[in-house]
Amino acid sequence: MIRPAEKELRAVLARFAHARMEHDVCPTGHTSRALDDATYTLCVMTGARTAEDALMAADALLARYTDRTSVSQDDERLAA
Repeated sequence: MIRPAEKELRAVLARFAHARMEHDVCPTGHTSRALDDATYTLCVMTGARTAEDALMAADALLARYTDRTSVSQDDERLAA
């Protein structure tokens, strides 16, 4: 699987969270479609079949990005 860019993953997670909140507060046909679309995009991006699995996969990807960033910052400090 090709890993999504961190920025894109965070944007899709924000879109999913926003759609989920709007749908929970005032469910309509529009909020349902927006949530379905955000869920589908998140699942495709993470290679998961359910929203729960996609969120867990996204958390794991974000942890990798964080680990990579902290390592590269440590490398920069050592180089200085």
